Amino acid sequence: MINSLTYLAEAAEETKHNPIIPVWQEIVVGSAAFIVLCVVLMKFVFPLMEKTFQARVDAIEGGLKRAETAQAEANELLEQYRAQLAEARTEAARIRDEARADAEGIRQDVLAKAREESDRIIAAGNEQLSAQRESILRELRSEVGTLAVDLASKIVGESLADEARSRGTVDRFITELGAGTGGR
Repeated sequence: MINSLTYLAEAAEETKHNPIIPVWQEIVVGSAAFIVLCVVLMKFVFPLMEKTFQARVDAIEGGLKRAETAQAEANELLEQYRAQLAEARTEAARIRDEARADAEGIRQDVLAKAREESDRIIAAGNEQLSAQRESILRELRSEVGTLAVDLASKIVGESLADEARSRGTVDRFITELGAGTGGR
């Protein structure tokens, strides 16, 4: 019975224990388990997590740096493109102005050549007209002389067959005729 009383005393003592305050053995075991868990986490898990986080940070920062670099390159290429475009526009304007100047020069050359050709044709025409006029005048003098000699022969009644005499008469007649008409 003593045993059973001891057992009951112990059981009563246990029931008298406050449930809010833990038993000291549980505190020791819980603290040891917590320390072991902290050591394992600090020794193995946290370094792995830190490496993973650092890799992600490096990847994000590297991505941002690459994006910034790509953006800077794109801006530089855009500026180069704009400069080339402006240069191309300037070159096109220069070429267009040169083409206009060349066209004007060609136009002036063509006009000058046309004027020269026109002047040459007019001069040739004038020369041809002068030659024809001289030819016509010679023919007319010859015919007028012949007609005048024939007419004079009929009027005078004698033959003016002598060539030298008729030529002198004709020349004198034509000279008087030319002086009387104003030398046309």
